[in-house]
Amino acid sequence: MAPRQIAFPVDTIDFLRDLRQNNDRAWFESNRARYEAGYLEPAKAFVTAMAPDLDRIVPGINAEPRVLGSIFRINRDTRFSADKRPYKDHLDFWFWQGDRRAAVSGLFLRISPDAVIVGAGAHGFSRDQLARYRTAVQQPAAGTELAAVVAKLERARYDVGGPTNVRTPRGVTADERTERLLRHSALFAHDELPVETATRPTFGRDAVARWRAFAAIHRWLVQHV
Repeated sequence: MAPRQIAFPVDTIDFLRDLRQNNDRAWFESNRARYEAGYLEPAKAFVTAMAPDLDRIVPGINAEPRVLGSIFRINRDTRFSADKRPYKDHLDFWFWQGDRRAAVSGLFLRISPDAVIVGAGAHGFSRDQLARYRTAVQQPAAGTELAAVVAKLERARYDVGGPTNVRTPRGVTADERTERLLRHSALFAHDELPVETATRPTFGRDAVARWRAFAAIHRWLVQHV
């Protein structure tokens, strides 16, 4: 079945741009109706519409059309940050398997005033996850599989990233294919699209095509980490 045609209204992008310029509670409260109609409701509709396609890519993946489900909160946690702006000026989505809090990897999407980012993987490993990741990369079969996945994505001109160490960690066994991978402390693939892409009828198809390409990294992480 072809991916569903769904796009975001121009109001979503306009709201995010205006919020970036007016990031305070008074402005937000006076524009709460715009938040509901131009941000929250289209976000819920997007998750609902994409759920069947996502399930075909990753059977059993969670796509929950609610805040603190697949839709991130717009409020920022400023308790430990020098940046006291109360709101995020972007719209984030997360689709995962199993327990949300324990999920090592997922499919993600960000819509900001500047661009759309579609991706999959892990933006950070806990200490235990990092240990399991390094162990798996050193195993001949698993390490070779991941190296092949990364090489295929990079040949397709997709970005494979994640924070990396300058040197290979001590005590690990690396070869030419896996040395770079062992320096990662996170691993994800993503593609950046013009922000206007989100408002086009083909947006759902474009996002699904990238998630389908990136799903191999997600599956590897779920299996091994």
